[in-house]
Amino acid sequence: MLYEKPHVEFDEFDLTAGWETPAGYPRGITRKVLAIDIDETKKTGSRTQLLRFDKGVFTTEPFVHDYMEEVFLIEGDLTVGSDKSGAGGGTFTAPSYASRPPGTVHGPFRSRLGCLLLEFHYFVGTRGASPPTWPATVGN
Repeated sequence: MLYEKPHVEFDEFDLTAGWETPAGYPRGITRKVLAIDIDETKKTGSRTQLLRFDKGVFTTEPFVHDYMEEVFLIEGDLTVGSDKSGAGGGTFTAPSYASRPPGTVHGPFRSRLGCLLLEFHYFVGTRGASPPTWPATVGN
């Protein structure tokens, strides 16, 4: 299997700089891309990123995308399925994990306290995008 993302061996980076608001997201939600070779037009590749919600921030519309998404809630809280005013939904606290196959409708989201997420996005069955194969049993 070929990967287009470069080999990075514990490259140090600044967690205080380099954050950007993704297109279509409200102010107060920022991301820091760690590795990327995704091409959403060609439906190939993958992206690894940190996503941060400031305290009290919420989105107003659900999301759906055609790539696989895995999300690990590192710190804080995240409410999934809130309405356009940020009310309702189910609240999760760190540490929590979500796995969303392509085409899954999810959100809107809000964070009462703020949160930090680690996200993996990849197109299934494309060069450089297959998830790793793990042993059938993994020790605790």
